[in-house]
Amino acid sequence: MDIKALLIDDEPLILNHLKNAIPWNELGIELVGTARNGVKGLELVVEYEPDLILCDIRMPLMDGLEFLRKLRQLGYETEVIMLTGYQEFEYARLALQHGVKDYILKPINYTELEAAIGKLADEVRCRRSERRNAEQELQRMTGLAHEKMMFDVLMGFADGLPRYWAAEEEQGGELRYGLFLVDLDGYAQHTVSWTEQERKLWNFAVRNVLQEAIPGQQPHYTVVQMRQGEWCVLIEFARRSRDEAALERLEEWAREIQRAVKQHIKLTVSLAWNQELLNLRALSGAYNKLQRGLMLHAGHEQLLPLTEDALAHDAAAVSEWQLVEEITSGLKMFDKSKVEQGLEQLKTNLPHISERSVLGIEKFLQYSIIHLLREMRELDFMNSQEEGKMWQHLQHSQNVKDLLNVITELESHIRELEINKKSSELLMVSAGEYIQRNLSTDIGVDDIANYLNISSSYFSHLFKNYYGETFVEHLRKQRMELAKTMLRLTSRSVTEIGVLVGYSDRRYFSKVFQRYAGVTPTEYREQEELPGSGNAQENVRTDSSGDSNKQQT
Repeated sequence: MDIKALLIDDEPLILNHLKNAIPWNELGIELVGTARNGVKGLELVVEYEPDLILCDIRMPLMDGLEFLRKLRQLGYETEVIMLTGYQEFEYARLALQHGVKDYILKPINYTELEAAIGKLADEVRCRRSERRNAEQELQRMTGLAHEKMMFDVLMGFADGLPRYWAAEEEQGGELRYGLFLVDLDGYAQHTVSWTEQERKLWNFAVRNVLQEAIPGQQPHYTVVQMRQGEWCVLIEFARRSRDEAALERLEEWAREIQRAVKQHIKLTVSLAWNQELLNLRALSGAYNKLQRGLMLHAGHEQLLPLTEDALAHDAAAVSEWQLVEEITSGLKMFDKSKVEQGLEQLKTNLPHISERSVLGIEKFLQYSIIHLLREMRELDFMNSQEEGKMWQHLQHSQNVKDLLNVITELESHIRELEINKKSSELLMVSAGEYIQRNLSTDIGVDDIANYLNISSSYFSHLFKNYYGETFVEHLRKQRMELAKTMLRLTSRSVTEIGVLVGYSDRRYFSKVFQRYAGVTPTEYREQEELPGSGNAQENVRTDSSGDSNKQQT
């Protein structure tokens, strides 16, 4: 039974009738207690927190109206039905002032009372369901926004979390993270023949498994998809956490992640992770190093706990890796000349590496090409047919010369791309217009990317480069600035304004607004009222009149 009820009446006979005459079980209601005065009733309210109370008005020690006042003062929103033998209007008026839902006269008509109780219980269930749905939606949206913010941190787009993402008792900068990089084995080669829908479904399935992969009461962790077939898993630790205890668990969790994907999806993944806890500023560099580590130790179901010494050794073994990262950076910045120059420099530098490193060069070139192909797919710089052709050439490459020919093909393909500043600006102008048109709706990166017919990653890179802030930050700022304008210039309620700028829950809207503006919406409206000129709504009405507007001017 999901509804709890409490009975309060000073007459034992009436209490007994109420307990036995109403089919509580059939109504799905549990009777949690009875009391013979308001004092005892309040004690039971604190103990059981009932959803529904039937209360007499005339009782010793504390009558029903005083009980009702105390109940509301304590902050309880419990539904109350008052029972009384008095018909005076004043009693009913006072009871209704304190939120009484019904007023039943004695002698009690139990059929009428049962109907009133059943209706009220249904209202409580409906309200509870709506609140639960709103909380779940809020959690979902908060989670998505947090993932987007962490994506920007990992990609090097942000130095840290903004104030409104940090918990009040623990700022984001005080958190440290265990970082895993999870990569589907052979993803790039094996998915060439998949349709885009098949790719999305498999990526969605793996992501769902990763979100539930670490069992038990573990620290909070976030799964962030970096590109198709690749995810970062970030495990949060407070500053007071002991590094030794945390680090001992990392390999155990890595094996759990690997096992869960293989069991539920029938695919295998390789993992690399840092052997130290990291702050926010270190995450982007660590992600790049882990990505490089997996590239250079490619294989199926790899588990790579990478230390700084091991990463330094890998970097020395392949001295040109930094150049590949520069080429990748050029792709993400849509700087075609930077990409072309990087590829030419790479080809120029390779012959000067000593003869004893030839095998290392071949391995390096193979995985550099794979890395670039995956980035170009993610940025929509290559269609499936073109990508398939590149993979065929790569698979038939036998030596360094063949691999250099593949790089030349990549270079030729990039020269033909239209990834110039003008086209990106036009896309971002369209994105800005789309955001303005849809401020009141639940929009996300995927919605705008689909509207622009580009990938989500491509959109995120373009947006950050063009606006100088992330999509989440920009959307919030646009919504808050619109809310400030409406608070100044209209008489709409705070709830209405919240809905119009995309926040269906008033409390959450007020919380976000206060973090943005430093004051609540109501306080902001009071501060912005013009002294001596009436309220803001009057100004709007005056400005909307042609004659009055001319006179003011």
